[in-house]
Amino acid sequence: MASSFHAQPLERSDTLTPWSARTRFLLPAVDTAVSDARKRTRSQLCEWRTPQETSDTAQLIVSELVTNALRHTASRSVGCELRVSGTLLRVAVIGEGAGPRRGPAVATDEDEGGRGLLLVVALSLGWGVRPTDAGRCHVVWADLPLVAAPA
Repeated sequence: MASSFHAQPLERSDTLTPWSARTRFLLPAVDTAVSDARKRTRSQLCEWRTPQETSDTAQLIVSELVTNALRHTASRSVGCELRVSGTLLRVAVIGEGAGPRRGPAVATDEDEGGRGLLLVVALSLGWGVRPTDAGRCHVVWADLPLVAAPA
């Protein structure tokens, strides 16, 4: 079993600031990838002093998107990117293949799965899918607020 020490950094800047920062990492497509991605996300967002609510939501979204990449693609690895810009945090997961061809599925009460993208839609300000690497890969992303919305 691979664990987080197998994760390969794709890019890292040591001049990160809390309001303009980016980190990327690559995980092998194995059973531990979801928990490794969640742990790395939590650690990085803690380092950036991201609000706890945003961090918790980002960890859930990373878990859902990495799970989808493992279940619905033949990816040998899964890339993750966290990017802070102004008052937004963008969470992105890169998988091999074309990516989702439609929006979130509607799961029934009896279904054990099928709610991942619905959670992403409900918890994010916006989300999307875009091809990359000449269509050989895709990125699923979600934007989260870094500041609490006014009451």
